[in-house]
Amino acid sequence: MTPRRSIGTATLIVALLHFYIGVRLLPALPMPLAGHVLATLWLMISTIAMPAALLSRRFEAPWGDRIAWVGMVAMGLFSTLLLLTLARDIVLLACLLAGWYPPRLPMWSAVAVIVLALLVSLWGFFNARRLARVVSADVPIAGLPAALDGFTIAQISDIHVGPTIKRPYLERIVERVNGLRADVVAITGDLVDGTVEELSAHTAPLAQLRAKNGVYVVTGNHEYYSGAHAWVEELRRLGLRVLLNEHVALERNGARVVLAGVTDFSAGHFDPAHRSDPQAALAGAPADAAVRILLAHQPRTAPAAVAAGFDLQLSGHTHGGQFWPWNLFVPMQQPYVAGLHRLESLWIYVSRGTGYWGPPKRFGAPSEISLVRLRRG
Repeated sequence: MTPRRSIGTATLIVALLHFYIGVRLLPALPMPLAGHVLATLWLMISTIAMPAALLSRRFEAPWGDRIAWVGMVAMGLFSTLLLLTLARDIVLLACLLAGWYPPRLPMWSAVAVIVLALLVSLWGFFNARRLARVVSADVPIAGLPAALDGFTIAQISDIHVGPTIKRPYLERIVERVNGLRADVVAITGDLVDGTVEELSAHTAPLAQLRAKNGVYVVTGNHEYYSGAHAWVEELRRLGLRVLLNEHVALERNGARVVLAGVTDFSAGHFDPAHRSDPQAALAGAPADAAVRILLAHQPRTAPAAVAAGFDLQLSGHTHGGQFWPWNLFVPMQQPYVAGLHRLESLWIYVSRGTGYWGPPKRFGAPSEISLVRLRRG
């Protein structure tokens, strides 16, 4: 199927789903004619704006960003409206089958759907746009020398600088990360949604990131959608160390830490030379290192990290599901959704992400700046 036909098919499906919402809710709502007209107009705008948002980069500035904003906000509201409308129909059917069907039930249930959808979307918008909170996680490492007890890694992930996330949003993140005074800053992929030409002015604050032992980056799948090779060069120009299946050896009070990074799990589909390889990332690492840490965008790198001999993997990608109920579907692709997990001898910490993708909406999955601290096990 050609891209144009795919977009046309997606637009038709979106239109039919909007029609379903309108048919099921609008007749039951106690509104004057003007209210019904406005509601119908919004459904029409949303139907057009959602697919347009996915094509917003084709429009000249500033219209591209404006279209993206309208479409992504509409997408977030539509998602919740659709789920609640489906839930309402199930409840109405159950009440009908049970023989309990008050005359005003359709009206009040329709009102409840609208109110809940608006409240969830407003709260989700606030959560997405606010500065991510710092979430601390202590990781016990067996045999960790006293010199490395308390070694800290400030992890940021999945910021998705792009149509709705710009320089001011990133500046606030950089300021908060620098305030943590971590030993290492790690960026675990999906930093951008757009080309270097489009976004270099907005990613410039990354040059201000500071850590005692440096700032390190690995690629995520969205870097490959946006021109990974150009972004690698741009991040290096900003003074960040990009780890492409390679490692660095760090030292603290005479004890060594190996910090490695792999390309995204799917990178080999875009460039065979970028195939993710934890074994290669560890090749030549000092044998006396007290701990081996891997930065890998996707949690599903974990089995390969175990085989390679890593002690800790830091990942992102999942956004913690970003907003309910999509978090319920993440385990279909990834073994871990958020937080600290264990696989054999490997600890895996999965960040919920520091920004968001698509709709500016986070509900039940708050954004985070992760502060991972090594502790003696």
